[in-house]
Amino acid sequence: MITMGLRAAPKAVTFAIYDSAEQGLVNVEDILVPAAFQFPEALKYIRSNILDVLRMYNVEKAGVRTTEPVAQSPSIERIQIEGVIQETFASSTMTGYFAGPIALVCSALKVDRTTFKPMVKQGRNDLEVEGWDKMSEARREAVLCALGAVNA
Repeated sequence: MITMGLRAAPKAVTFAIYDSAEQGLVNVEDILVPAAFQFPEALKYIRSNILDVLRMYNVEKAGVRTTEPVAQSPSIERIQIEGVIQETFASSTMTGYFAGPIALVCSALKVDRTTFKPMVKQGRNDLEVEGWDKMSEARREAVLCALGAVNA
């Protein structure tokens, strides 16, 4: 089964593609929003690119790490992008997906919440992912969502 994990930011969406049959990452990449785009055009661009990726890899399930509900200064742009991602999932042929904060990602991964930050921020490779030490925090979160989507 092919799964996808995503982590949104105001100017980019990071995604990871995971093949559960091969137990390995297929791709980890960023969708960068062109600076010249107005925000509605950026949302359309993100939606279109995610649909293309879903079709290209034949993604069956996905997960997106959303903004924490208790965030001190949430990014409105990021929240809107996360909404577009969820709408894109609902418009696709995928069989399942999840969208949620750290607690939900950990639940999908079947790991304790206390392990999430050391894995993402400190680079602790608890799940033995190839190339983990070279990934940014956003890419690590996308990978964790892709791994968790297997159980979605």
